[in-house]
Amino acid sequence: MSQQTTEMVLSMLAQIWPWLVAVVGVLLAVWVTVHAVLYKRDSRAVISWVGLAWLAPMLGAFAYFCFGINRIQRKAVSLKVRQALQFKPDRQITAEDVERRDRIIGSHPSLLGFAQLGRHLTGRPVIPGNRVDALVNGDEAYPAMIEAIDNARSSIALASYIFDSDRAGDAFFEALSHARDRGVAVRILIDDVGSRYSRPNMLKRLRGAGLNARSFLPTRVPRLPRYANLRNHRKILVVDGNIGFTGGTNIREGHWLSLTPRFPVQCLHFRLEGPVVEQLQEAFAIDWAFVSGESLTGDLWFPPIKRAGEVTARSIPHGPDEDFENMADIILGALSCARERVRIVTPYFLPDASLIRSLNVTAMRGVDVKIYLPSKGNISLVDWAVTAQLWQLLEKGCRIFHTEPPFDHTKVMTVDSIWSLIGSANWDPRSLRLNFEFNVECYDAGLARSLEEIVDQKAAGAREITLTDLSNRQFTTRLRDGLARLLIPYL
Repeated sequence: MSQQTTEMVLSMLAQIWPWLVAVVGVLLAVWVTVHAVLYKRDSRAVISWVGLAWLAPMLGAFAYFCFGINRIQRKAVSLKVRQALQFKPDRQITAEDVERRDRIIGSHPSLLGFAQLGRHLTGRPVIPGNRVDALVNGDEAYPAMIEAIDNARSSIALASYIFDSDRAGDAFFEALSHARDRGVAVRILIDDVGSRYSRPNMLKRLRGAGLNARSFLPTRVPRLPRYANLRNHRKILVVDGNIGFTGGTNIREGHWLSLTPRFPVQCLHFRLEGPVVEQLQEAFAIDWAFVSGESLTGDLWFPPIKRAGEVTARSIPHGPDEDFENMADIILGALSCARERVRIVTPYFLPDASLIRSLNVTAMRGVDVKIYLPSKGNISLVDWAVTAQLWQLLEKGCRIFHTEPPFDHTKVMTVDSIWSLIGSANWDPRSLRLNFEFNVECYDAGLARSLEEIVDQKAAGAREITLTDLSNRQFTTRLRDGLARLLIPYL
């Protein structure tokens, strides 16, 4: 090709490339529009994504491809695992258990329909005969978990969002390694994003030591755009199929306050015994089958479980698949049943309009609604967005308190000193829509009161937030917080 021809081609490309970019941008915006209209459930999300796609065609389409599409389809895996468990009769439920369950729910008429709601959402019954013990911070949780691992005889299933290489992680690493050496079947699942919070990477360390460890949705390029969201935020440990742990505590030394970590974090975890542990194991087995293809079945993983206490409980798995919005629906149902008091402790509080309205209606019905949030979070942008919407709750009668440092990572909700919700989910869009979460609802006055006592201890040093406090902030601060609130769907 002659130099003159080359120059003509380059000149032509220089003239038409803006048009090509414009055409591609329009086509991408059309694709986002069609896909969002067809597959997005929330009309507000449709409007947001379509607006972004047309206002910033290339960037908007890329953002939608990364964060707006749910590619997780686990229904077949879930059905396979659950069908494998169908042969097991309800041998752990006695007539005494059924009578107690009916008495507890029957003594609070508002719970009758609520219990049915949970059955409809999860397909699981509320199961009596459980014991649930609260473990405050890693100081109580980690020794109890490690002791259970050290005493394991047959199997260990561990799932954690974060598993750091630090003093806490090292203690678990050693315990898991020794259990494997004793012949215990060990399966470890760590979210891929959560495994990258420390160096060296704990997932690589576990694999290097010969432990059967997997990551949930690896984010290594080129998969990063596909799985930047949809994280596995669950915290589950099941030992020998009959001792379970779940809650909000990751495996990292920040939770172990007696070690005086650089970034201390308060949290609450739970030890469970009884038939509900089978539901913890089932949730782990579904996640494990999804990432590895291995089915965990039989008495090694699902042995017969005996009655262990007085708590009636049910697991509430949540995820952006067939369990979509389970948590939000359970919370809405619980608020509608409240007659006297509601207590909420959460590190991230970004409820959508429906939850805000439900909280307000609950408070206006005369229910004592108190919400406890950390005075200083670990993400400034989230703090600003949280503050920007508190006035909507305060003006309707909800009471909001800031707890003192260290940062409180606790996730607990109680209603009328009879019902409790414990687990991994926060009150934010990421937990309630995008992440895989695991919670347990408990019907028991003793447990609910013990949790309210823990909340009362937090309240003792907390500062109540008022409408005057919010209105007295500088104009620039209120404007900053208001702008941050616009990002709530993406936080």
